[in-house]
Amino acid sequence: MATITVTDAGFQSDVLESDKPVLVDFWAEWCGPCKMIAPALEELSDEMKEKVTIAKMDIMENTGVPGQMGVQSIPYLVLFKNGEPAAQMRGAAPKGQLKQWLESNL
Repeated sequence: MATITVTDAGFQSDVLESDKPVLVDFWAEWCGPCKMIAPALEELSDEMKEKVTIAKMDIMENTGVPGQMGVQSIPYLVLFKNGEPAAQMRGAAPKGQLKQWLESNL
């Protein structure tokens, strides 16, 4: 299972109403650090598919949710559990660090 793409229109059903935790990666095509962590997030999506869904939201194509959440810098990762933000991480990190952070917050 690869990462999924989430939009403003689908955020409610895909993230907030999900029956398992969802990690949302707020990113943009022009963001170098976002591109650096993308392969790690794809791998983690496969490795942790039973525990968490990893979703990507392009902040240039979807401005509503990022605006409501006050996203000011990217990459910005937010873990949602039971429809609520449970943890957040700003900036890029190596895969091992991303996995450790994610597991510690699930």
